[in-house]
Amino acid sequence: MRKVVLFMHVSLDGFVAGPNGELDWISYDQDLMDAADEIVKTVGSPIYGRVTYQMMENYWPTLLNNPESTQHDIDHANWIEDIGKIVISKSLKEVRWNRTTLINENIAEEIGKLKQEPGKDLVIFGSPSIAHTFIDLDLIDEYRLTVSPIVLGRGTRLFQEDKPTKRLNLLSSKTLPSGVLVLHYEAKKEQ
Repeated sequence: MRKVVLFMHVSLDGFVAGPNGELDWISYDQDLMDAADEIVKTVGSPIYGRVTYQMMENYWPTLLNNPESTQHDIDHANWIEDIGKIVISKSLKEVRWNRTTLINENIAEEIGKLKQEPGKDLVIFGSPSIAHTFIDLDLIDEYRLTVSPIVLGRGTRLFQEDKPTKRLNLLSSKTLPSGVLVLHYEAKKEQ
């Protein structure tokens, strides 16, 4: 059975985006790119919310014919073009990017069906609103977090206030030279 994994960059104080959605605080260097590439190897289908999906759809295909693209950019762009993508959105009525499935209702039921299919994991990339929905629906099996050594003070939180306690088992941790922590947790399912 496939797992639902949340992959998210987080500030030390628990924010996943700045007050205006900015991500420029992430210490994205070669070590973090390598850590992210290891997670990408586990992906059977990426899951996006509408905003992240539209950002990805408008960005990655342009790199395939861009002479300034690095080999890493081209490899990732080819990967994302070829892989089956899942978009969770109530506002989108259709998706045009190849190999994309739109889920706009019965999220828990539809994700449950996808988990039963053979293959690699279903991984949420960014998409804080989808992360919140999946956390509320208790759909996340593992958390793959990179914690940047910065305190933002405000923005979009990963874990919202006034929600039930979530217990996690630490599966692995690694400290990168930049001070970024790469954490891998398994969600304990409440009995």
